[in-house]
Amino acid sequence: MNNFIFHNPTKLIFGRGQLRELANEIPKYGKKVLLVYGGGSIKRNGLYNQVVDILDQIGAERFELPGVEPNPRISTVRKGVEICKKEGIEFLLAVGGGSVIDCTKAIAVGAKYEGDPWDIIDKKVVPKAALPLGTVLTLAATGSEMNAGSVITNWETKEKYGWGSPLVFPKFSILDPVHTFTVPKNQTIYGIVDIMSHVFEHYFHVETNTPLQDRLCESILLTVMETAPKLINDLENYEYRETILYCGTMALNGMVQMGYAGDWATHNLEHAVSAVYDIPHGGGLAILFPNWMKHVLTENPARFRQLAERVFHVDPTGKSDEEIGLEGIEKLREFWTKIGAPSRLADYGIDDQNLDILVDRAMKKGEFGRFKKLREEDVRAIYEQSL
Repeated sequence: MNNFIFHNPTKLIFGRGQLRELANEIPKYGKKVLLVYGGGSIKRNGLYNQVVDILDQIGAERFELPGVEPNPRISTVRKGVEICKKEGIEFLLAVGGGSVIDCTKAIAVGAKYEGDPWDIIDKKVVPKAALPLGTVLTLAATGSEMNAGSVITNWETKEKYGWGSPLVFPKFSILDPVHTFTVPKNQTIYGIVDIMSHVFEHYFHVETNTPLQDRLCESILLTVMETAPKLINDLENYEYRETILYCGTMALNGMVQMGYAGDWATHNLEHAVSAVYDIPHGGGLAILFPNWMKHVLTENPARFRQLAERVFHVDPTGKSDEEIGLEGIEKLREFWTKIGAPSRLADYGIDDQNLDILVDRAMKKGEFGRFKKLREEDVRAIYEQSL
């Protein structure tokens, strides 16, 4: 493995009834609070009123930015930045899933920048300061509640990029599994796929001597696969929600990736698709990841063999590493299909009409991926296999 420094400053507040800790945490950072949330589900399930009551109790001056999109847009970020600058906002509170948190992170740096926040997302500018933010998580998926990453879409230019800065680690994140009870079945499935995909992005790397990291990744995958089928048939089961929520955080808070950098090519492929078609991120990953795996299998068949044997329990008897690896990939596809995830872009009505545009958007920053560098012909082949 490589040398590394690990530091994650986010305070994780996990469990039933932990929302009350808002009253202790927010006053540390200021009284003027911008509450950021999505399409209104937190109002329907009562969480909004609970949060507002606590903000009122501590005497916070509350401003609001509702309507964050599932693929959060730079236009919404700009609205939030405008509120922050006009009202002198001191603290940002994201109440929702990863999209809301990602949007809030972009607002946090944009509020301290004099130019267009897209400059930061597009990596033309490195942020120098940010407003502090906290989160109340309502969806197990992205891990954004305990990392410094964010993904933002520019709908006008059909671009979608991941970016990050140590400045946007949440100061605290409150995770109560009860707040995920009302997440519908399809969004629960997408979250499960997203969690597993984050682990796969870590798992496929090029460093040596990472036995503990491998086992940590494998344990998350096994735990998710054991729990997911039970959860989607019992959406208000506290223990199942609790397990998946914790897995989502652990999959992308840096704990499993010390000493190496993962691949992340499939996320880039998916970002291009959802930038053009605005499909659910987890749905896109479910379609693309097995096809990426098949495309790069020959780069390191032993790596795929290890995954197939340890996680998907493939019998290796009399088979080559490539055959074992391919069987593992098929078992992954079967699992995702079994829990209700899509398997083809056609499931979203996507055909080859905009294939050139997808390839162009994916290749916008040049070759990508660490396990295997993807060039234009690789990208095109993976998309074609995914149609």
